[in-house]
Amino acid sequence: MRGFSLAAKHESKGRIGIARGTRVRSRQAERTETTRRKLLAAAERIFARDGFEAARLEDIAAGAGYTRGAFYANYAGKEEIFFALLEQWARQRIDSVTAVLRRQKSPHQKLAALRKHYAAIAKDRRLVLLSLEFKLFALRHPEAHARLRDRHRRMRAKWGELFSELLGALGRTLPISYPAASACCLALAQGLLLEQLVDPKTLSEKDVRHMLGVFFDSIFRGDVTKPVRIRKDL
Repeated sequence: MRGFSLAAKHESKGRIGIARGTRVRSRQAERTETTRRKLLAAAERIFARDGFEAARLEDIAAGAGYTRGAFYANYAGKEEIFFALLEQWARQRIDSVTAVLRRQKSPHQKLAALRKHYAAIAKDRRLVLLSLEFKLFALRHPEAHARLRDRHRRMRAKWGELFSELLGALGRTLPISYPAASACCLALAQGLLLEQLVDPKTLSEKDVRHMLGVFFDSIFRGDVTKPVRIRKDL
């Protein structure tokens, strides 16, 4: 009986030890998550202010209230935290679009909501400028280039799944692949916004939104596979 009692006590102490260890790991994970979240927020501000290449790790760490050592404890360097930001932005955008589409009842309403969201991309100057700058950086650095290309392919695949599901419900198809359509949509939006920032007098935000809408309709209206008739007198 005494042996049983001792065994029970040891078992009880073991369970208490495991529970304490779990709580400690949980608190550590929470602290790590908080640190990374603050570093990401600071990096977003610093990158927007200084650009990718001019941004300094010290400024990012200080902006989050941490030391350079704390930065390296969470991210290997400036490229890694920028990729983390890109992942965060992409996830937020997809989540936002998905939430909007869920509120729509019919496929036609969903397509109209997706069009409206796409035209609104012209307002997100910060993301466009940072993305363009990093693309130029990546083209000069093979490892960053390969990583950016892989990341883009994953994101385009997710957008492609969304396009496929929506157009499938409408009984429509595209003349190009869904990931290619996603790439074209983003490339046009970024190019138009860049030109608008360079010369807003010639190309207004309203013009950009209009042209994005025209492009969206030409891709997703459903009859883009029909051949275009070219007038011989032109």
